[in-house]
Amino acid sequence: MDIRTLPLGMLETNCYILNNGTGVLIIDPSGEAEVIAGEIEKIGLPVEGILLTHAHFDHIGALEETAWVYGADTWVGSEEADWLSDPDKNGSGKYKSMGMEPISAAVEPNILEEGSMQIGSFEFEVINTPGHSPGSMSFLFGDFVVSGDVLFSGGIGRTDLYMSNHIDLINSIREKLYVMDEDTDVYPGHGPATTIGQEKSSNPFVRG
Repeated sequence: MDIRTLPLGMLETNCYILNNGTGVLIIDPSGEAEVIAGEIEKIGLPVEGILLTHAHFDHIGALEETAWVYGADTWVGSEEADWLSDPDKNGSGKYKSMGMEPISAAVEPNILEEGSMQIGSFEFEVINTPGHSPGSMSFLFGDFVVSGDVLFSGGIGRTDLYMSNHIDLINSIREKLYVMDEDTDVYPGHGPATTIGQEKSSNPFVRG
């Protein structure tokens, strides 16, 4: 599996483009739709779907344009389906005074459910990891997991946002992520990749 990491948008949120040699899966089209399109053009394979780890504004900045250009279905947790079109819920509304346009993506999403899933030629596990947001999902593709804003290299997601819950976040990390093989690579919503073993041994917020 080829994994391309694109830190995009005002918060340099990681957009991931997965290429399995047959098709492409986009995870969190965070911004700069033209950059995403440029990478897709280089790969030259069809986009089979768009996955959202959660629906905060910095993870959906290029969602509407990307979904429209490729005609790809979008998938998100049920608790956050209406956040895509609601700037107050997705967090973009509070930055209007700073000159940022509120983000509202006119996309009708499909709903993710925990368990095994297949989108086109991609097979993976959907893991419910609430805390940073109520509908946060992580995606396990065999030897790597895309964790969104749940677990970072040396950090964890914020829990001072709309409908965040710190206890839920810690439980998600311990009960859903730290039970994975320690060699599992972790691709977070921000910053560099890490491994489950590295975070269990040294993450100052949640030790294994």
